[in-house]
Amino acid sequence: MSIEVHNHQRAVRLRLPWLRSFARLALEHCREKSADGRFALRGIEEIEVAIVSDRVIAGVHERFMHIPGATDVITFEHGEIVVSAQTAAVQARQHGHPVEQELALYIIHGLLHLNGYDDLMRSDAARMRRTQQHILQACLARLPNV
Repeated sequence: MSIEVHNHQRAVRLRLPWLRSFARLALEHCREKSADGRFALRGIEEIEVAIVSDRVIAGVHERFMHIPGATDVITFEHGEIVVSAQTAAVQARQHGHPVEQELALYIIHGLLHLNGYDDLMRSDAARMRRTQQHILQACLARLPNV
C-alpha cells in the first residue's frame, strides 16, 4: 500500500516533502482505525492525494456532489483524496498553525472516510473529529518540523 501526494496548484507555497512524509505516517495510523469494522483502507493498493486550488475543488464538488462552491476535502472510495490548498491556508491562518498542518488534517480526514468514517450525523462527526485529532497529534509527535 502506498500514498502519493501531488501539488497541482500554485497559489499557496507548501513544504511538499514534509506533507509526503506526514501522509505516509498518517496512513499507518488510519489503517488501524475503522468506524465500520471493515478496514476498507487496507484493501486499497494506492492512495493519491491531489492538492488543488479552490477553483478546481469547486468544480469537483459541483460535478460529483452537485454542491456549488469550494470545500476543504473530497474523498473518492477508490482511493483519491482531493484537498484545497487555498481553503487550508485560510483555515490555518484562523487557527494559528502552518498550512501544511491544516492539509495534514485534511489528509487524515480523507483516509478516515476511506476506512468507514462518516461525518453526516453530529455524533459521527464528533467521533471522526476526535479520531482525527488523536492521529494528528500522534503524527506530529513523530514528525514535528512543520
